[in-house]
Amino acid sequence: MAEMSTIRDVAKLAEVSVATVSRVLNGNGYVRSDTKERVAAAIKQLNYRPNDVARSLFKGRSKMIALFVPDIMNPFFPELARAVEDMTKQQGFTFVLCNTDDDLTKEMAYLDALKQKSVDGIIIVSSTMTAEYIESFDIPAVALDRIIHSNISSVTVNNREGAKEAVQYLKDIGCQRIAHVAGPEHVSNAKQRLKGYLDVVEKEEWFSSAFIEQGEYHFEGAKKATEALLTKFPEIDGLFVANDLMGVGAIKGAESLGISVPDQLSIISFDGIKLGETTSPALTTMAQPIYKIGARAAEILIHQVEQNESKTLVEEFSVKLIERDSTRKKGENQ
Repeated sequence: MAEMSTIRDVAKLAEVSVATVSRVLNGNGYVRSDTKERVAAAIKQLNYRPNDVARSLFKGRSKMIALFVPDIMNPFFPELARAVEDMTKQQGFTFVLCNTDDDLTKEMAYLDALKQKSVDGIIIVSSTMTAEYIESFDIPAVALDRIIHSNISSVTVNNREGAKEAVQYLKDIGCQRIAHVAGPEHVSNAKQRLKGYLDVVEKEEWFSSAFIEQGEYHFEGAKKATEALLTKFPEIDGLFVANDLMGVGAIKGAESLGISVPDQLSIISFDGIKLGETTSPALTTMAQPIYKIGARAAEILIHQVEQNESKTLVEEFSVKLIERDSTRKKGENQ
């Protein structure tokens, strides 16, 4: 049986250093294209197969796309994933879902593992990943739901405008004191939603930053935040909550204090996930076109992969107010 070639044999045949071969295999660091070709030819000639990366050098693309989401327990992300999966499958790609908890070390570990599998591209919902890091991987990437960097294509919604509309709606139905359960400070869409809230209430004579509590985009966090707000300011009669998962937590928080929604407190949130239809009362929300944005991100990424094109696209979709039972009807007395 022929003996296995080593990375040294490849380097010798291609007349380059072992480090250069390694760089070509791992796709990190700059290597001139003619050098890359020499290394690839040597690998082929010697049938050197260190791992999946080398194999995919022969096959071309892996036809695999990964989606990074920060919290698989938030139903918003499985709904997004559904759209990405449908679109990738339709185009003949395999779909991989990575749950990162917005933890950079976890994200980096996933990226390293996917690089080994020579993934074709990633769609990434992240507040921790830097553009430099993604670019160093030299993999086509599209940011979804949150903007990572101006060099990276993104698909998002008009978070600030949508939030403004939500808070204005609470005013229009007669709410006098409107508080906000905010998403994490380092998340771009949460920042925008907070700005939208401030756009409407900042100038009110009753307003102070104490009307804002952090809910961290989690059910429990929002329940606690709502309890804290309503205990501190019993006069709060309107609540804008930065996402639907927290909206459910807010309903539970009000309930635990014996405050009736919507009779004493109107709650509006953001996302438009299916869960909001099933809560009691059902959630009034600013609905994102979740399926559309997921499918669009996949479409942009697949185009980048297939056409080898790196044009940066920035697309923003609009949200839509869906009135349900967690807000009072206009003109109803408190």
